[in-house]
Amino acid sequence: MTWWQLLIVVVAVVVVVLLLASLKVLGEYQRGVRFRLGRLGPLLQPGLRFVMPGVDSLVRVDLRVVTLTIPPQDVITKDNVPARVNAVVLFKVVDPIKSVMAVENHAVATSQIAQTTLRSVVGRVDLDTLLAHRSDLNDDLARTLAAQTDPWGVQVEVVEIKDVEIPEAMQRAMAREAEAERERRAKVINSHGELESAEDLTQAAETMSRAPGALQLRYLQTLLELGADQNSTVVFPLPVDMLSGLIDRFLPARPAEPAHHQPAVSQPAVSQPAASPVALQNGSIAR
Repeated sequence: MTWWQLLIVVVAVVVVVLLLASLKVLGEYQRGVRFRLGRLGPLLQPGLRFVMPGVDSLVRVDLRVVTLTIPPQDVITKDNVPARVNAVVLFKVVDPIKSVMAVENHAVATSQIAQTTLRSVVGRVDLDTLLAHRSDLNDDLARTLAAQTDPWGVQVEVVEIKDVEIPEAMQRAMAREAEAERERRAKVINSHGELESAEDLTQAAETMSRAPGALQLRYLQTLLELGADQNSTVVFPLPVDMLSGLIDRFLPARPAEPAHHQPAVSQPAVSQPAASPVALQNGSIAR
């Protein structure tokens, strides 16, 4: 092999190597930002693309959604409660050229601005809002981050607060507060139930007062229920006026005592007939 043939072979090998090195394949989820001699060129679309070695430089930009975890941040809420809050940010590149030209590293920049925004937003609310209204805080965080990242060609999709850590003393205080609130609700419910029960009993008493026979039927029904339990002795209060007719009929009248034998103690006036206990012994009524 002569020297010129060897030269042709070397040149061919160099050309093949340069040709292979200049061929770049971009995925469907990628875009290519090409610089030719330092000047920005057209955006390269997915597929097989030619990039001249030594002349062109290629920056691949991923258009998929990126999950960014914000490390725990020490914050102080509006009501001076220390807390540790972490969050997750989902973002994607919508303008590859801006993401390369406007910022050096859009992922790092988004992470840093997300941390500062999280501390700023959480510091403007109290602890109750932080624990109970996370959705509103998430929306506020997303709007604040979007205002910062839009000039970079980065679109913030979702911002979610993952966890909120508070001191143990504050946790115990919140547990006591929740327990007191539950006890208050239980007492209120119990009082409402007693009020409704008292109103029902008042209505039942008014109904029975209009029908005296209903009261006697109620007494008889209660006696029947007590007798079904097979008790040997049951003491049941019964008004005297219900047995006044039987007393006058079967008990003889007492003779009047002399005046000097009567006790000097005055008897109090009774406005209503008293109730006397009645014993039910083996199915019989005893007064």
